[in-house]
Amino acid sequence: MNIELLESFGQNYPEEFDGSLDSVSLAVTCAFNRQGALLAVGCNDGRIVIWDFLTRGIAKIISAHVHPVCSVSWSRKGHKLLSVSTDNNVCVWDVLTGDCDVKYRFPSPIMKVQFHPRNGKLFLVCPMRHQVVLVNSDGTHKLLPLDDPSDVTLVAAFDRRGSYIYCGNSRGKILVLTCPDLEIKASFRIGPATSTAAVKSIEFARRTEYFLVNSGDRVIRVYDASEVLAAGIDGEPEPSQRLQDLVNKTLWKKCCFSGDAEYICAGSARQHSLYIWERSVGNLVKILHGTKGEMLLDVVWHPIRPLLASISSGVVSVWAQNQVENWSAFAPDFKELDENVEYEEKESEFDQTDEDRSVEMSTEKREEDVDVDVTNIEPVMAFCSSDEEDNTAEPPLLYLPITPDIEEPEEGWGPEGAPDEGGTGGSGNKRGAGDAKENASPKKKRPKTFDIGLENAPVDEVHPLSNSRGNKEKGAGGGGKKGGRSGGKAEAKKDRKKH
Repeated sequence: MNIELLESFGQNYPEEFDGSLDSVSLAVTCAFNRQGALLAVGCNDGRIVIWDFLTRGIAKIISAHVHPVCSVSWSRKGHKLLSVSTDNNVCVWDVLTGDCDVKYRFPSPIMKVQFHPRNGKLFLVCPMRHQVVLVNSDGTHKLLPLDDPSDVTLVAAFDRRGSYIYCGNSRGKILVLTCPDLEIKASFRIGPATSTAAVKSIEFARRTEYFLVNSGDRVIRVYDASEVLAAGIDGEPEPSQRLQDLVNKTLWKKCCFSGDAEYICAGSARQHSLYIWERSVGNLVKILHGTKGEMLLDVVWHPIRPLLASISSGVVSVWAQNQVENWSAFAPDFKELDENVEYEEKESEFDQTDEDRSVEMSTEKREEDVDVDVTNIEPVMAFCSSDEEDNTAEPPLLYLPITPDIEEPEEGWGPEGAPDEGGTGGSGNKRGAGDAKENASPKKKRPKTFDIGLENAPVDEVHPLSNSRGNKEKGAGGGGKKGGRSGGKAEAKKDRKKH
């Protein structure tokens, strides 16, 4: 179905629960690729599970880290995936092969990573209680300048096209820096001068120039990036909307825009509740409630469709619209029948050639015939930006081929289809095939490793996920999840290593 036809003429936001995605391991964070076909879920046991969102099935599992994955980010074309775990390692993964291309080791915990929207060789790293780092794929890095040297609790994000980096501190000040030169282009304070509301996150819309700032004073402020840049350094741009829960004074865990930037979703930090506002008006249109007692970890909006994916209790919940079939919208003369009706066929109605039709009708039919081009691929406008570059160099990754799992391979089966050497019959062949299968994993290429040195990095800091991890595993207990590396022996080994 053409994506352009999916635009509904009514409300364009999710209204109800539409199932869950159980990644076997406990899910912690998630991110859609740019086309919305794949969903990457970072898990508590270090694995990254990639879901095919069209079929709602697992397309690939990457055994990425040993410790919990706390942030993931897709490259523009979707061929690379950036991840970071609580062991302070940032890795770039090849999505098709599942191999780690490059590994960057940091001295302190990392809270967030983000690929540059246009340049796959640049990415942002937000360490805990340290300056934000702009890293190049060759291992070189730059530190983002500080507004206040004593304030190092920072968050940062690329704008929609990656031309600027917006960096906010714990005192409500936001700097706008050029990328990659890191020159200060503009700066402003989100509240009055007396306010010290910390900037918790900055999120940009996929379309339009709007971005939102989630702050510690429980208010979500929506700004226009063009107005912020026009205001310059120490400007005072006014937010176009201030969104908050006036009744419960909710603290927001995660916020995001819809794909068309018409709606804003915010997840509560106290419970599994999702609030949806209309951006242009600022009115609350929907509250989605998950299971009581669950805590929300992450929420993302699908880039194209009115769908939300939220994480709580280690499971990804999907929220969608209630689809009502209305076939008369496509065929005005369509009638829904309660029982079978006998239909009398008209003369020559289903004949391949109608001998009785007039010459004029056949002429009109010839004029309607159009040659369909099936060789050239036209870009889908729903995926394109207004200044879209050439797509022919590297087509985006829309789906992952699924490799079948062969439990008991036949005789003669082995890597690259070669017969087993040593030619022993019966069980010997099976054992040889099994050994070949086990020995296939070490052949993966070793990733390049870079040690990123940061001055005055808080080496003794502990990642928040590491603190809450023990409680989560106790809560998940012996009952919840099967299999995976989150089982008893593996966890016992990890605990022994930690202590």
